[in-house]
Amino acid sequence: MKHLSRSIAASLAKAPVAIPEEKLFELPEKVIQFGTGVLLRGLPDFLIDKANRQGIFNGRIVVVKSTDGGDIEAFNRQDGLYTVCVRGVEDGQTVDENVVCSAISRVLSAKSQWEEILKCAANPELQVVLSNTTEVGIQLVPDDIRQSPPQSFPGKLLAFLYARFQAFNGDKSKGLVIVPTELIPDNGSKLEAILLELAHRNGLESEFMDWLEAANTCCNSLVDRIVPGRPDEATYRGITEQLGYEDDLLTMSEAFLLWAIQGDERVKSILSFHEVDKGIVIQPDINLFRELKLRLLNGTHTLSCGLAYLSGFETVRSAMENDTVGTFISNLMLADLLPGIPYPVDEKVAQRFGLQVMDRFRNPFMEHRWLAITMQYTAKMQMRNIPTLMHYYKRFNAVPECMALGFAAYLLFMKGTEQRDATWYGQANGGEYVIQDDKAAYFADIWANHEAEELVNTVLSNQSLWGHDLTQLPDFAKQVSDYLQKMLENGAYPTVAAYFNKTTLVK
Repeated sequence: MKHLSRSIAASLAKAPVAIPEEKLFELPEKVIQFGTGVLLRGLPDFLIDKANRQGIFNGRIVVVKSTDGGDIEAFNRQDGLYTVCVRGVEDGQTVDENVVCSAISRVLSAKSQWEEILKCAANPELQVVLSNTTEVGIQLVPDDIRQSPPQSFPGKLLAFLYARFQAFNGDKSKGLVIVPTELIPDNGSKLEAILLELAHRNGLESEFMDWLEAANTCCNSLVDRIVPGRPDEATYRGITEQLGYEDDLLTMSEAFLLWAIQGDERVKSILSFHEVDKGIVIQPDINLFRELKLRLLNGTHTLSCGLAYLSGFETVRSAMENDTVGTFISNLMLADLLPGIPYPVDEKVAQRFGLQVMDRFRNPFMEHRWLAITMQYTAKMQMRNIPTLMHYYKRFNAVPECMALGFAAYLLFMKGTEQRDATWYGQANGGEYVIQDDKAAYFADIWANHEAEELVNTVLSNQSLWGHDLTQLPDFAKQVSDYLQKMLENGAYPTVAAYFNKTTLVK
């Protein structure tokens, strides 16, 4: 079976998939995107493709990948094409849609094609910057923008903007709308502050600093769509047989989507693709969207992933189908996280959003893997859940039991037992798993030198991790220690089962 490519797309007229018209391949590059991940492919890129098909945005995306490896060969082999398989239930109707997206024109490697990337800065048609470099991507690190390439994402972006400033002699009409989609609060504002600080540290001229602030707009944004990416092998084989081609970039996605962007009428005009889907919202204040999504959907994912995986569940749906773990996830979201949201939210609105999220977790078409959710577990815990925990204590001065249980499972998941090629692995359910976290070595050392109670107190008191000494929260450390000890003695699933059954664990 042939791989998807531009040459075979025209032969797919009878396949159950929406294919791009030839004219879409001739559209100019209007977007530069940092990152090739499934979320970008399944939400922003998918929506830009949808707009192009309707003759609205009429622009393609040149993508920057930090390395030569990974999926760059697949993009090159498939002429930038990939299939999004949308599955779910919307307004009571089953959604089963396949779309070949042609929004991506090419993928360039920052490692080996940096000069080619900088040439894109001189493109007068360019209007937009998109990014998703995970939560750890938007950080200020010492960086020389004259390196080829700079080390960090902000360094690369600053070098690109400086090249554009030089190419157009500071023409303020050539500034860009920058929309980071990394899931951190005020992502656009933080990125802008880092860019300005890096420009200062790199000794760039004041005229550029003025252009950077006046001509460019960094928008805070929020993306919300569950995009598991490639399905399991059996599902993948079934889809490829149906479609009639192989696709190494095939991406599964739920039907629901939200892309909230903080912006004014100028931003709306440039991001004209917002017209094609009610899920794209551009308005001056998006904090409500951010808090609901960050605290309820993402916060629940983060506090559930370790517990669910250690309990033997590979996917979100399989955990939701289990009465015990499904009850834990529901109680965690609605009883602990919802009242702890550190933002004024109408409780009925939050309840409605939470119940909608639970339905999305139960989506019978999605296989969202818990291990994928554990990536950068510690950073996610700090950003998504610690503010909620602090606000919960401010309101109730009591232990949120499900949060304590989820935190204990996080600590157990982070127990690295073996290191190979700079990667730490943990043990669960008779096998091993990868710990994809910048703090993996720290936790391996802590586990090697501390018993459970001492470990909990050491980690919770580490203000460099959490921004707070969590041992100061009444009884929280004790409760986390108790749950961790029970998991060590009995396992994760018996511990959560005992919590809901209110029985005494037997060693």
